[in-house]
Amino acid sequence: MKNEQIAASFDELADLLEVQGANPFRIRAYRNASRTIESLTDSLESMLESETDLTELQGIGKDLAGKIKELVETGTLEKLEELKSEVPPGVLDIMRLPGVGPKKAALLFKELNITGLPELKAAAEAGEIQKLKGFGKKTEESILSNIDQAAQAKEREFYATAEPLVEEIVDALSELSSTKQVSPAGSFRRRKETVGDLDILVTSDDAEQVMDALASHELVQEVLQRGDTKQRVRLIKGLEMDLRVVPEESYGAAMQYFTGSKEHNIVMRKRAQKRDLELNEYGLFSGKKSIAGKTEEEIYQALDLAWIPPELREDRGEFELAEKDQLPELITLEDIRGDLHMHTTATDGTASIQEMIEAAKERGRKYMAITDHSKRVTMANGLDADRLRDHWRDIRKVAEKIKGIHVLCGIECDILEDASLDLPDEVLEEADWVIAVLHYGLKQDKAQIHKRLMTAIKNPHVDIIGHPTGRLIGKRPGAEMDISEILKAAADHEVMMEINAHPSRLDLNSLHAAAAKELGIPIVISTDAHSTGGMDVMRYGVFQARRAGLSAKDVANCRTWAQFKKLLK
Repeated sequence: MKNEQIAASFDELADLLEVQGANPFRIRAYRNASRTIESLTDSLESMLESETDLTELQGIGKDLAGKIKELVETGTLEKLEELKSEVPPGVLDIMRLPGVGPKKAALLFKELNITGLPELKAAAEAGEIQKLKGFGKKTEESILSNIDQAAQAKEREFYATAEPLVEEIVDALSELSSTKQVSPAGSFRRRKETVGDLDILVTSDDAEQVMDALASHELVQEVLQRGDTKQRVRLIKGLEMDLRVVPEESYGAAMQYFTGSKEHNIVMRKRAQKRDLELNEYGLFSGKKSIAGKTEEEIYQALDLAWIPPELREDRGEFELAEKDQLPELITLEDIRGDLHMHTTATDGTASIQEMIEAAKERGRKYMAITDHSKRVTMANGLDADRLRDHWRDIRKVAEKIKGIHVLCGIECDILEDASLDLPDEVLEEADWVIAVLHYGLKQDKAQIHKRLMTAIKNPHVDIIGHPTGRLIGKRPGAEMDISEILKAAADHEVMMEINAHPSRLDLNSLHAAAAKELGIPIVISTDAHSTGGMDVMRYGVFQARRAGLSAKDVANCRTWAQFKKLLK
């Protein structure tokens, strides 16, 4: 039982309790415990084995420690199973819709016996939702506009959620005596923001041994299909995985074929046909003669192309660059030198100033910015001018004692619904680093959103627009805007743009980030960490940047401190 599984169990328990209208303090306890667990570097399993007192962890009391032990020892939680038997799983999907929440989901369940998204859509289309107390026509319209996206999101998982599952299975299969090569393919290998079905390719002398190993793996819930060289299983998160055992001489061809994308593969097949060749999952053929297939590199070479990194395989200009051998040298996690968006206990973070600085330094960062929320974010205990200045004084005092890392006093400042900024200019002028963001009013019309963003971009103290569209993947779309106009303005006013690395945001998306690169706008990849462990999501922001075709030179926080500070306003 991994930490993320335990954290997910506590989150699910909190969701179910919310639907039932349980004590808010009890619900908050589970949510806080989940965040603590996610930020741990040591596994709870190993901590229990070494008889560590879990109640010493922040937010973990005797009762929660007992539940952690129960999960680790049995793989299940009696209380969670009890609640799941009382609340249909589809009700949780309903409560995650924008504008619904637990209370309304509970009401829909109790009054209309709606237990899932299909039933909800039918009721909304029939006009039954608006008749319920506390709903109304606007809520019904919001449900209809968001429900298809929510249904699609249910079929997919964040890349970050799938990653530890895939890595554990790949590692397990790699250790088999018969296995020679193992690799994930599909959208996972292309590092898409979300993934559906997973693909694993293996070369092995004993396909039966490989499939037996997968079938018996602890992360596999059920074997759905099994043949001589192909097996389909369902994992614990509900994701389905296809395992294919392929001949060694076809491994590269299979990797290219099953990695995709569909659009990329269509172009590859057409290139082969123009050369009187045939390309499929078994290889590149001239008649019946195999021309290439053992490695991807030899297939691309035979089609007069440089090897194209998986993240770029979307038929978005990669072939033109590969023909000229001008593909970018994509950014890597090791290129990152700074982290410029994070929170402390001053607002809604779980770690102190010192803990966050030390954690950034441990991860090899040479500079960082502490950017707690401004006052508009009341639910996060946002800072007014006086508290913010006190906070900056505290940051400077702590930073003086820790050598080897430059610490900026920053602020995540809200762009308010009336197109003003949440703090006055005389305060922002004192900041080392100002992130301007949209948090509220994301459903305002396009013209107002444009006005708000332009206010921030034109402000002489704003360094960067954080998570520019405000989207949450699979939960809410971003604000409506003309992104090309916003990016042009940012370029004109020398304002940077963020790729927020949190797996639920990844905002800018890859297309917008690529457009920003074309305009010469420096991109900053930031973690938006609310805990020390939250800094580890940087990798997902890097993956997003790779999908956008970004090199280290395109990313501002890949620069040395001396180079980066020249960008500061």
